[in-house]
Amino acid sequence: MLVVLALIFLICHGVVVAFWPGAAGEGSFVFLTVAPLLAAAACLWRGQRDRAALGWRATAVALLLWAGGMAFNMADALGAGRADITPRASLLLYVLYGVPLVFILARARRERWTISLIDGVMAALLGVLFFVHTQSFADRIDIDDQAMAHMQRMFDIQNLCIAGFAVVRWVAGDAPERRSFYRALALYALSYLLLAFYINHYTAEQSFGAYNDLLIDLPFLLLALLALRQAPAPGFVLHPRLLRLVQAGGPIILPLLLLVVGTLVVDHARPLALTGFVVATLGFSLRSTLLQLDLLERQAGLDQMARQDGLTGVANRRQFDTLLLAEWNRARRSGSELALLLVDIDHFKAFNDEHGHPAGDRCLQAVAAVLQATAGRAADSVARYGGEEFAVIVPGSPLSGVLALAERLREAVEALPLPEGRVSISVGVGYLHPPALATAEQLLADADAGLYAAKRAGRNQVILHAHVLDDDGGAHDTLDC
Repeated sequence: MLVVLALIFLICHGVVVAFWPGAAGEGSFVFLTVAPLLAAAACLWRGQRDRAALGWRATAVALLLWAGGMAFNMADALGAGRADITPRASLLLYVLYGVPLVFILARARRERWTISLIDGVMAALLGVLFFVHTQSFADRIDIDDQAMAHMQRMFDIQNLCIAGFAVVRWVAGDAPERRSFYRALALYALSYLLLAFYINHYTAEQSFGAYNDLLIDLPFLLLALLALRQAPAPGFVLHPRLLRLVQAGGPIILPLLLLVVGTLVVDHARPLALTGFVVATLGFSLRSTLLQLDLLERQAGLDQMARQDGLTGVANRRQFDTLLLAEWNRARRSGSELALLLVDIDHFKAFNDEHGHPAGDRCLQAVAAVLQATAGRAADSVARYGGEEFAVIVPGSPLSGVLALAERLREAVEALPLPEGRVSISVGVGYLHPPALATAEQLLADADAGLYAAKRAGRNQVILHAHVLDDDGGAHDTLDC
């Protein structure tokens, strides 16, 4: 159906060209203006329904600029009675048409708004520099036979850059929505490149209002069809390193183009060229600094996630293993005491089955908070050992203090005012003094044995399974309720 509508648009355009002749090409100008407007509307519609919304909206802005250029062309043609002259305003909008496209092609994913603002400034300045250079050729068309060829070549370069970058981003797309967007943009840009090259180099003598105008409709109608169809883009499997290279190299596009175009205009617009050099250098440096800051913050977040339990906020099992080994090594060197409490929420499976998993999660969070608040010394470490089990590492404390802490933990949890009712914990205590007599694994085994004994004895109690010296200097286990 969409293809049929596109064909009807082309047929109507052809009929107008055939039956509405005129030096100003009034009827054809209407279709040439409406075609990019239709494509812009399709892109805006897609942007409201797609995760690659910024790309579709930037493309729509580019198409609106192009349509504005054609509208100025039409107004000038109607005023002059001829359609073979491109006014300065139209030339500016045709150049600025590429700015949103280059911006979105250079942009990386998930950037902070300040980085996007820097890219936007560089893209806008790039458009201004490109216009100044192109206009310098347009001003010499009447006195320089090569001026028109140079201006056409500049637009060829613009179109080639947009098409080339779009194809690269399409091939390196890492998400279905972005791949679909870059596929549509690449196919549009390639068709626009070829047709613009043909019209500029082989039909440049013909003014608007000829049958060649129908070719100008084609890229815009193609883009409208691709935006409205929402067809999934075929995937390309790139080597991960190549994919990362494309994504990392995208941000260099804008400053590099600024430097190149600034070099081209340095002879006839030196202050503007110097501005381009400064903005390219500072812009790339500033965005690199902000990007590095983002990476450091993200790395810090990942490091915290690697050490912290996502539900309760206390240390996770991996961090617990690291802390236990570190504390054991420290206690062995100093000859100080080291204790480990293993805490298990009594009848937690029954609690979950009766009240549901959300209530169970809230219970785990409440118990973890109480354990962390009660084990208030800076040296004490609370971790989620697994499931409904927690661990508390207590370095440098006498046995009486460890047992008192374990009892305070039990009482604090029992006093928790949960909406579903009270819960209790069983605590197994492992204690080493001096730690050189046993390993960290032995301490963990002692605490686990104490926890098992507490459960077997009826739960909601503290049991010590200690590893200490006897009178002869030998090691033996003791069990104390």
